[in-house]
Amino acid sequence: MAGGRLSSGRRALVERVRGWFPDREFFMRSNGHVRFIRLSAQFQMRVAGAIAGAIFLWAAMMAWMVIGQAIAAYNQVSLLEREAAVATAESRVAQYRSGLGTVASDLAKRQDFIEKSVEGAIGPLPRTAPSGTVSDSTEEAGKTVRKISMILPEATGLAQVEARQLAFIEALTRFADIRAARAETAIRRLGLNPATIAVSDRKAMGGPLIPMMTGPGNTLDPRFARFGASLARMNAMEQALVRIPNTLPASLEYISSGFGYRVDPFTGGGAFHAGLDFRGPIGAPILAAAAGSVSFTGVRQGYGNCVEISHGNGLLTRYAHMSRIAARVGESVGPGAVIGAIGNTGRSTGPHLHFEVRISDRPVDPRPFLEAMPHVFQEASSGNGRVRPVGRTG
Repeated sequence: MAGGRLSSGRRALVERVRGWFPDREFFMRSNGHVRFIRLSAQFQMRVAGAIAGAIFLWAAMMAWMVIGQAIAAYNQVSLLEREAAVATAESRVAQYRSGLGTVASDLAKRQDFIEKSVEGAIGPLPRTAPSGTVSDSTEEAGKTVRKISMILPEATGLAQVEARQLAFIEALTRFADIRAARAETAIRRLGLNPATIAVSDRKAMGGPLIPMMTGPGNTLDPRFARFGASLARMNAMEQALVRIPNTLPASLEYISSGFGYRVDPFTGGGAFHAGLDFRGPIGAPILAAAAGSVSFTGVRQGYGNCVEISHGNGLLTRYAHMSRIAARVGESVGPGAVIGAIGNTGRSTGPHLHFEVRISDRPVDPRPFLEAMPHVFQEASSGNGRVRPVGRTG
């Protein structure tokens, strides 16, 4: 049955092809004579097949030529790249063989470039630090250079570069210590404990162990270890500082109610007010008071439409009575980012923003943060520090 269908389909295909090449007759008249020329279907198909085969062969040859040229070009480029790499390595080996002086000169130039680049970005590096815990290896490094110069004169240049590296890493350590000290002082002025912040900062850390090896025999030079610790402390303190409320949450007319005990506007009795109320028109923008991550959006009893931002280390800011929420949970925001609009939702007598600052879920007065932070940031950023003053809105 299946074979019959296949045969019938093949016959239909043959018939269709034959239909393309019907038997044709031509006549030619020459000197009064008429001559008939007959072209059979089979002859026409042979001629057509020969032409198609010639075209296919020509196309295949052209494609092969193009592919061959592309392969040759690729091989040539690869060869040039390999030759360039080998030449670079060989030239460097030749420099080492020609003398350590050339290598030392190159390393000195690189060290000079690194020092100038760093100092150009952060300013002159300090020679001393208030803590006095950073070593000064200048004198000892000078003795080492002099001894090497007497014992192995050709290595003098390398010893000098090593001395410059140690002096440079110690200067960077002092710089990090000064910056960390400024940030710690600013945090204490706001009534917070820098040690608690540093501990909290290490609670969510991890990853594979990749030791730093900077000394001989795969050891860690203590001066580089000291620099790593200072840099980590500086980063922890400065990151904590920028996450402390420092920006007015809205550009409003005035504070209509302060933090602490007050007369409740609904009952007329004494009550505790856990934040600041900022009076303003419905629809006025509400701004994030500091950098952080949005941890809640929605309705809370008494607060109406509400947004909460977690700033790390147990610090949280709350924005209530919103007419519109413009943030989503998990979103990272910076100081001054629009997170909603002034409204009159929840337990409210008129359009305003209720703003709270909470530490470990305990409400604290936001006013000292908002009043002190611009000056604190300015002092912490003096001396080419990374922390920058945060402007107040309104």
